[in-house]
Amino acid sequence: MARRRMLRRRDRRQAVGLAVVVVAFIAFAQTGSHSDSGTPAQTAAAAAPSDASGNVALGQQLASGYGWGSGSQWDCLYALWERESGWSNTADTRVTGLDTPDATVFAYGIAQARPTTKYPLAGQPPDLGGQSDAATQISWGLGYIQATYGNPCGAWSHEEADSWY
Repeated sequence: MARRRMLRRRDRRQAVGLAVVVVAFIAFAQTGSHSDSGTPAQTAAAAAPSDASGNVALGQQLASGYGWGSGSQWDCLYALWERESGWSNTADTRVTGLDTPDATVFAYGIAQARPTTKYPLAGQPPDLGGQSDAATQISWGLGYIQATYGNPCGAWSHEEADSWY
């Protein structure tokens, strides 16, 4: 039963990801859209919902500090973390079946840090002494994206090409 639930979740995530790609492709084809850097976007992300709440609203607020709280960069960040964790600060690959329940290295939280010990302690899961703090996870994730990819659309392009970022 747990395996079936995990497969249904994975199938839903894949369907959402495919829908995002299709909508983005259609939008790009119709508008010739470009990324914020002025170069053609490799894979545009679908627009984020305008009625953000909870972790999504917190993410948008914190992303604004990087200049990513609106426009294409926000759309890319929204799509990236929607696919990775559904914006859940307790998303855990030991639970979804992507890692075994007793795994010592696993991905966790909104940004799906792997290993989860990359987060400051407050962002880590309770079984490691953390509090699953969404703000900590988002802040870490934004810094990781900036340092590794430059911006969310760079991370999204990598996610689209390699199924991870």
